[in-house]
Amino acid sequence: MAGTNGKQKTVRDMILSLALIGLAAGFIYLLVPHDDHAPDIQRVDYRVELLTARRAASYPVAAPQGLPGTWKATSVRFQGESGDRWHLGYQTPDGQYVQVEQSTQKRADFIDDATQGASATKTTEKIGDRTWTHYTGGRYDALVLDGTTGSTTVVAGTASFTELAKMAAALKTS
Repeated sequence: MAGTNGKQKTVRDMILSLALIGLAAGFIYLLVPHDDHAPDIQRVDYRVELLTARRAASYPVAAPQGLPGTWKATSVRFQGESGDRWHLGYQTPDGQYVQVEQSTQKRADFIDDATQGASATKTTEKIGDRTWTHYTGGRYDALVLDGTTGSTTVVAGTASFTELAKMAAALKTS
């Protein structure tokens, strides 16, 4: 019977050790700061890239004019070697994402890429003097400009169609 007391002591010691480890882990968890809000995305100045793209591209490069200051430009690039591809990303006032994409790439392939695989709907919308087709998808919804030759313009993102339309309405080519 001498072995029974030793087994009980071993089990008790194990339980005490686990409890002590749990307390230490909880204390460390409380000390580590927890920041659950999205990081502040920095605003970018895209004027130089826009001028470069407008000089180099074979089509009229579009950028928004007159958007409120609550819209924040977050990314920009022009890739001349990839079908004169222009990209301008924005964060909307409510934290959603909107991008303007233009390119001379094959229209169907470019739209699929720029919209993250969204599909065309039968819905069109007149914004200013231009007609845009609605695309819906799992990740992005989009507006695709109709009636252009030589290039394709897409406004896409996680924002609502109302916000996408605001961006499309603000686009100017000069």
